[in-house]
Amino acid sequence: MAITLFSHSSCYRHLAGDDHPEQPARLSAINDQLIRSGMEYVVQQRDATPATKQQLYQAHCKLYVDEIFAKEPGDGHIWLDPDTQMMKHSLEAALHAAGAGINAVDLVLQDTNLQAFCSVRPPGHHATRDQAMGFCIFNNVAIAALHALKQHGLERVAIVDFDVHHGNGTEDIVSGDERILFCSSFQFPLYPNTGDTASADNIKNLPLPALCKPALWREQITEHWLARINDFKPQLMLVSAGFDGHREDDMAQFLLTEDDYLWIAQQIKQLADTHCEGRVVAMLEGGYALSALGRSVVTFLKGLM
Repeated sequence: MAITLFSHSSCYRHLAGDDHPEQPARLSAINDQLIRSGMEYVVQQRDATPATKQQLYQAHCKLYVDEIFAKEPGDGHIWLDPDTQMMKHSLEAALHAAGAGINAVDLVLQDTNLQAFCSVRPPGHHATRDQAMGFCIFNNVAIAALHALKQHGLERVAIVDFDVHHGNGTEDIVSGDERILFCSSFQFPLYPNTGDTASADNIKNLPLPALCKPALWREQITEHWLARINDFKPQLMLVSAGFDGHREDDMAQFLLTEDDYLWIAQQIKQLADTHCEGRVVAMLEGGYALSALGRSVVTFLKGLM
């Protein structure tokens, strides 16, 4: 069984600064590990196409989207928030990152037992309906979810977010939409210091302490997520796949390893096999320790298979 990997060369051209952790080398690390592991032979690679404004409007305010297009700098860079930089290639990269999720949804809904991984940047889960945040310009996974509902007529989509930071932007966009179940696990307190309470019944937040060990992480996910997703019976599983909870990643203080990303992938795949005819779309979010990121993504992909 092959997994389709969506990416685009524009995602390498978005530069956030020499010392910025969200760098093109993240995608290179994933590609290098795919080759090193031999997984390149079982991963089908496709170029993403850019999202349109109309597709972005499904998740973001029209005013916000139009302002991002208008602000695109010809030279130099601008700051959209204290962590999120935009330069002349950033809009193209962000459009292809959002487009990858749309492409992946279209692909997996064509047939049964299909999975896709979007190796893209900038990430998306901190981008709110009307604000760029935390390295994110457009909310890739929320755009993909709303595309699945509107264009494919689905009635229930689950989003699992295991990035070490709360997916505050995704929660902002999907809160109260009973067609979407959003489950986010994260270190708390930690940027963006949100998520300790849920904003609506369709939100299942899982704030966990610093130095969270794998046993606690797995126990809490099993107790608070898996039965809820089973009861929800999603027709599509979407994943905000952030690997910055790895013990080697200094962006946070979780103690996860590749084995834990294998485990969560297996849980997601089992849920998808039960409810979604095996359909899963995962989108890269965080993960900044390059070697750990590459190893974790490859292990996660093996778990989906």
